[in-house]
Amino acid sequence: MEKSQQRSSVLHTAPAHGLRPFPPAERCWACWSVVSRGRRTLFRRMGFVKVVKNKAYFKRYQVKFRRRREGKTDYYARKRLVIQDKNKYNTPKYRMIVRVTNRDIICQIAYARIEGDMIVCAAYAHELPKYGVKVGLTNYAAAYCTGLLLARRLLNRFGMDKIYEGQVEVTGDEYNVESIDGQPGAFTCYLDAGLARTTTGNKVFGALKGAVDGGLSIPHSTKRFPGYDSESKEFNVEVHQKHIMGQNVADYMRYLMEEDEDAYKKQFSQYIKNNVTPDMMEEMYKKAHAAIRENPVYEKKPKKEVKKKRWNRPKMSLAQKKDRVAQKKASFLRAQERAAES
Repeated sequence: MEKSQQRSSVLHTAPAHGLRPFPPAERCWACWSVVSRGRRTLFRRMGFVKVVKNKAYFKRYQVKFRRRREGKTDYYARKRLVIQDKNKYNTPKYRMIVRVTNRDIICQIAYARIEGDMIVCAAYAHELPKYGVKVGLTNYAAAYCTGLLLARRLLNRFGMDKIYEGQVEVTGDEYNVESIDGQPGAFTCYLDAGLARTTTGNKVFGALKGAVDGGLSIPHSTKRFPGYDSESKEFNVEVHQKHIMGQNVADYMRYLMEEDEDAYKKQFSQYIKNNVTPDMMEEMYKKAHAAIRENPVYEKKPKKEVKKKRWNRPKMSLAQKKDRVAQKKASFLRAQERAAES
């Protein structure tokens, strides 16, 4: 029995036909040719197969979606964010879209349709100066304010702002909105972070926290908030609260003021211009949160009346043309008379 086992193992490791089973670590289909030997499928190693870009290749070539070619949309993630459960019929699946640009933070509530995404509500960081935050419009604290503004604006539009107040006192701790019996259910949506790298402390999660504290029901955990330690698996609430109140920026301002005055003036020139000191930061954000809750409604700017300028001469009517000819005739005759008199 032992001899037969040894013999089978030898045959398995070095078969007589020079083929071997497909190794799981080297699954490169371009480098292997398939050979069938009875009940076993064996694979022979080949050289690298170059893709020949001939007429057939181009004839059968299918381009990817435009926004994938441009590197703007992750369709693998979008498919899962957009597709609704089949037993919910015409109920839209809402997404909270967060995008961070160089000078702004964009937060939107949207749902997908065949014609395109429909935007239900939107809030932007460039609206924050109205609420008292004039500087640092792209930091974590500004992201929180923008998410809070979005949530309060959306609930105000649907008449649910008095039902779901959210977390009024900012603690930075975990908070989840639950539906109230006898009232409309909590507005549920899902975070759409786009192509942003969803690392711990990302500003996208600051906007998420602001929206949740504002009264929206968004599935999340504390693992991506600042203050979470991946090694100890513990969440430090105080660190998160400091980020929401802009104290991490205030600490860095104090550090630069002591260490390098020139770097401070260069880095925080807008703060100096608007007379924002490190000690004012926490109070500034507290007032902003209260102002957002008091009046989150977007005020449309009055349209400017544009006076159209005419750069070419307008066309004359038939009567104007005849009158012009008559004037030219009269002018010509007068000139002839003057010439005859002289």
